[in-house]
Amino acid sequence: LRVRNNMNIQPFDTIAPIDDWNIFKKEGDQFLKTAVGAVEKRKKTFNAEAVYNLTAMAIEKFIMAFLMRQGDLADNHTMLDLLFCMERYLGKQPEVVEKLKYMDSFQEICDMENYSVKTPTEQDLDTIIKIGQEIQQLLAPYTLQPDINH
Repeated sequence: LRVRNNMNIQPFDTIAPIDDWNIFKKEGDQFLKTAVGAVEKRKKTFNAEAVYNLTAMAIEKFIMAFLMRQGDLADNHTMLDLLFCMERYLGKQPEVVEKLKYMDSFQEICDMENYSVKTPTEQDLDTIIKIGQEIQQLLAPYTLQPDINH
């Protein structure tokens, strides 16, 4: 049995994927493709905040698809919370920690007392897109095979 917060949890080998994990993966791919296209074409319809949010949603979808494929869900949905849940399966990811801290640095929206939003610069957008692509590539091997239940 896995132990989480001092609770016994179902063994890994008996856990089934959560339905529709593949939809989350597809949506992540679509969000990231839109963000990449906006930056590459310098489309005026997508301002810096929109590109950041599209990429952040893509990252969340990639990690959620991975977790759902494992039969799990995230405890919370900040970038670091998603990472910590992902690390339950992949082990420590020190190179990803700094990248997702960087992503979290643009928005602190969970606590109304410390609410803040920072607009990314053009240079930030290139870094943000690269982080999205790296998370997509990191998790791709775990979300390529179709769910055997579908």
